[in-house]
Amino acid sequence: MEKVGFKLQLRKDRLDEYVEHHQHVWPEMLAALSQTGWHNYSLFLDRNDATLFGYFETPNLQAALDGMAATDVNERWQAMMGEFFEELDGRRPDEGFLQLENIFYLA
Repeated sequence: MEKVGFKLQLRKDRLDEYVEHHQHVWPEMLAALSQTGWHNYSLFLDRNDATLFGYFETPNLQAALDGMAATDVNERWQAMMGEFFEELDGRRPDEGFLQLENIFYLA
């Protein structure tokens, strides 16, 4: 399994609304993530500076990204979520995250 950590910058004025959406993720979005290889997926938020950190495990990162990119539900979700982020430069959130280097793991 690949362990993937990433970060994105949220807009500070939209944090509560972003959190609310993630307390009610669409069932079809959850199913698509599972079906395309996203496992143990978590999001963490630093409210002080609006940094979002994500973590998930996948058998193949590119296959997981490509799988989600091919789904209608992901297209709709990313379109809705895009307005909550800064510094995406015209990319969707799932295309614009900064992947972090995994430097330590304890099993």
